[in-house]
Amino acid sequence: MDTMKLDAANYKDLLRHYIETQDEQSLYGAEQISKSFIKNNILPEEIVSLHNQALADIYPDLFEDFQRSMDFLMELMISYGLAHQEFQNLREQQIELKSEISVAAGMQETLLATSKPEINGLDIGVISVPAHQLNGDYYHFIKGEDGSLGIAVADVIGKGIPAALCMSMIKYSMDSFPEETMSPRTILGNLNRVVERNVDPSMFITMFYAQYKPKDCKFLYSTAGHEPGFFYCAETDTFKEIEAKGLVLGVSKEVKYKQYERTMQDGDMIILLTDGVTECRQGDRFIESEEVLDVIRQHVHLPAQEMVELVYKYFERLQGFHLRDDFTLIILKK
Repeated sequence: MDTMKLDAANYKDLLRHYIETQDEQSLYGAEQISKSFIKNNILPEEIVSLHNQALADIYPDLFEDFQRSMDFLMELMISYGLAHQEFQNLREQQIELKSEISVAAGMQETLLATSKPEINGLDIGVISVPAHQLNGDYYHFIKGEDGSLGIAVADVIGKGIPAALCMSMIKYSMDSFPEETMSPRTILGNLNRVVERNVDPSMFITMFYAQYKPKDCKFLYSTAGHEPGFFYCAETDTFKEIEAKGLVLGVSKEVKYKQYERTMQDGDMIILLTDGVTECRQGDRFIESEEVLDVIRQHVHLPAQEMVELVYKYFERLQGFHLRDDFTLIILKK
């Protein structure tokens, strides 16, 4: 006798016994049979059919209206069984996807890792927190042999695994450029050609690239459609938006990026960020840039790393500890 026939016979005996006695032993037996049903992938409608057959065997003269009610239950269980099976399949796919995303997040953290370098006369603070497992923001430091510092801040318009792959491509492209191509306009020009050839047109990448030269305290920079940062002048205790223009990466291979320059004095700061900082929200209210700068001003006497961490904590609390977008903030303090 196969497993299903054996279970059917046991089910009928347990049902008859329970109808006659209503004891707990029959319910325990039913629980054990249910485990067998699950193990053998028995569908809900098959269980209802088994129940109907057991009732018919126990009560061959079962009145007609009750039998019709059982037929109704059978139809219900068929629909339920299909929906439940689809739900289970989706759940298994979701678990598999979460596992893949977790692996991708770990790989992204390894592939895009960058260390904060020691630069003479420059205090660096950086924080980058993803809103979800994968970070659509990217930052990277490149220290030149002459002591200069290259700083990249980028944002992929699009999230998930495709964005992570784009960021990895950009990072390794930058690492492959020779030392003499570290100027911001050259870096963005080279990256633009890489993105134009290799990235789907539906995915946009913005980037701000800068180079700090400690010997003459020069800050050189170019932008590819990225969120503007800010200069802080210590002498006047004022902030000014970084004014720079440039097309988003990959739109046109012919684009030329303009390079800008600024000299930094002691106490001056450069604030670089992504739109996850300037587009923070408290309820339905968008946080104005002035509020971001006011928080920075309150902590301007602190080391750069303490500043970025305090700014993040402030806006994290403001948003109820739920980031709506990736949050990346870099402060360079002379």
